[in-house]
Amino acid sequence: MDSIRNILTNPNVGIIFMIPGLEETFRVNGKACVSRDQELLDKTAANGKLPLLGIGVAIEECYMHCGKAFKRSGLWDPGRWLSRSDVPSAARIIAAHVGDKIQITEGEVQQSLNESYTKRLY
Repeated sequence: MDSIRNILTNPNVGIIFMIPGLEETFRVNGKACVSRDQELLDKTAANGKLPLLGIGVAIEECYMHCGKAFKRSGLWDPGRWLSRSDVPSAARIIAAHVGDKIQITEGEVQQSLNESYTKRLY
């Protein structure tokens, strides 16, 4: 919902495509729109499920980014990753982020994520 609201407010978008293990990235800049075009949505069905909305991008420019940042950061080098116990869970991050606005625990967020992943993946 946030992305759709952002597009309706300001259609300028920048998208970076990353392929695990490839240090170079592909950048696309353009204007986005929200679409309910059934012909387009039909082409994006996954496991028999159709999306309610689609996001289209009129490309204004695209280019490759060199891999220097990924090389320096070691992003694709598992030997440089933090141990899993040192990384907060997505549920912890989300609960901390929205905690000022709504009362929700990390466990409740995790339960909601698990339900979403198992019942609404497509």
